[in-house]
Amino acid sequence: MTETVNSQHRHLKDFKRIQESALSQDGFDGIEHFPECGGIGIFVGTVRDHHEGKAVKALKYTAYAPVAEKMIRQIEQEIQIKHGISYVRVIHRVGALDIGEKAIIAMAYAPHRREAFAACEEAVERVKHEVPVWKEEFYMDGSSQYVEGCCIRKDHEDELSHTAPHQHSKQCDHIHHRLRAHSSTATYQDDHLPHEQPTQELASLTQKQHESSVDPAVYQWHL
Repeated sequence: MTETVNSQHRHLKDFKRIQESALSQDGFDGIEHFPECGGIGIFVGTVRDHHEGKAVKALKYTAYAPVAEKMIRQIEQEIQIKHGISYVRVIHRVGALDIGEKAIIAMAYAPHRREAFAACEEAVERVKHEVPVWKEEFYMDGSSQYVEGCCIRKDHEDELSHTAPHQHSKQCDHIHHRLRAHSSTATYQDDHLPHEQPTQELASLTQKQHESSVDPAVYQWHL
């Protein structure tokens, strides 16, 4: 199956953005298909062994795949248009990951390095903070928790703070409350990460936040 870029009549690979197996760069289209591009931006995110002073044993990513797939593809298209570049792709892993495994790979091809770097960085940040993918950390002491974060669009800050000060925060608080409810008493087991996947309800809230935005923008986030 191929994706066609109508303006340049290119036939590109079609692949899942949410993947259950080990991530690889082999699935991306090669730079040789884009002779107008002279710069490649790439980011590979891996699982580290610590977070906020706690020793991490493993991670588990869960996603509402139908929404996540659609949103990642939309983000890619928006970034290509915004930066005027030829190619942006992101793949994200779901399931149980050990230390050192790849969690996300983003690739951008552009005429020059600045656009490639900027597009790649924006793609990673937008996927991380907009798409319904949840990260649960399992610690060496046997505890676990979901890592929380809530994206606020800078171009909508005034609107959120003056005309609708509670709607956004209530959505985020509800998501975080539901995640905490899943992660308060868990223990890590080598052969099984016991928590249930966040529900479609949570994904729907995330999608509504995303669809309320009409333009690509700069984001601020909690790390």
